[in-house]
Amino acid sequence: MNKLAFISGLLFGLGVLLSGMTDPDKVLGFLNIAGAWDPSLLLVLVTAVLVAFVPMQLAQRRSTSLLGEPIAFPDTRSITTRLILGSVVFGVGWGMTGLCPGPSLAALATLHPALWLFFASMVVGMVGFELWQRAAAAQIRTPAPTARSAKPALTVEP
Repeated sequence: MNKLAFISGLLFGLGVLLSGMTDPDKVLGFLNIAGAWDPSLLLVLVTAVLVAFVPMQLAQRRSTSLLGEPIAFPDTRSITTRLILGSVVFGVGWGMTGLCPGPSLAALATLHPALWLFFASMVVGMVGFELWQRAAAAQIRTPAPTARSAKPALTVEP
């Protein structure tokens, strides 16, 4: 299974490298629909959707993958505040830098210092968010003591 994951990741990385998805200027040109729009990445987008459509339809009908691993889709299809905020942060970051997580990982192969800095910053942000989420979850699990359950203060009488 690890070999298959490695090969899949390698193919994905090569695909984003060859398609130009790791070139921030090319991506920003594609995202700039009001200016000098570069539609060349539209072929990449359409191809990705077409290639993924049938396997996604099949996967939604199964509980395990072809390798026997559980398939986990989101429990709900509702639009939440968290989903909207995450999408906005992702979109703003992508629009500002021309990179998103997958292509930024593949772009490390170019050895360009600015791309390494972006990737490191992205990882720090992801780890920071995870730590913040864990702290918030721990705080919910262990509520603050109430007046009744608080231990009485130690007093010294003369």
